[in-house]
Amino acid sequence: MPRITKVYTRTGDDGSTGLGGGQRVEKDAPRIEAYGTVDELNSTIGVAVAGGLDPRLDAMLRRIQNELFHLGSDLCILEEDKERMPVPQIEPRHVLALEGDIDALQDGLAPLTNFILPGGSPGAAALHVARTVCRRAERLLVTLARAEPVGAHAVQYTNRLSDLLFVMSRIENAHRDVDDVTWDSRA
Repeated sequence: MPRITKVYTRTGDDGSTGLGGGQRVEKDAPRIEAYGTVDELNSTIGVAVAGGLDPRLDAMLRRIQNELFHLGSDLCILEEDKERMPVPQIEPRHVLALEGDIDALQDGLAPLTNFILPGGSPGAAALHVARTVCRRAERLLVTLARAEPVGAHAVQYTNRLSDLLFVMSRIENAHRDVDDVTWDSRA
């Protein structure tokens, strides 16, 4: 567990930041954009949780927030440094857990008959915001993975998580007895 003794270091005043392996990179480097967006995703999930959600979702999301820190540590260490610097990473078990969550939650939902717009209850709307931030993180990870190696399960995890956040928004609406907002293609 890292010990943080000082919040500011002044080392980033030149527009660079340090990776976990000690390398200095620009603050807008693709890797920093990717794990910065994962951090933003974690914050949006925190907002949703703080607003009060269906207890089933709350427990899952608290686990996922921890896993997103795994993803952040996975991304802040270059793949070539992971053998000498083992860190928590996203593993197949994390992806399987998300799939299990989706399957368990989806059993209680009516089948989709139309596209759903973000909204409904406040909690569902917050989960939709988290879903879209998750999709952006996934896109940034795909871009990063084209340029340099990333954790083997990082993209897969974000893909499943965005699906889960969609299902969770529907569960939250159902829990609050609020209809999903459907797309009117004739409007």
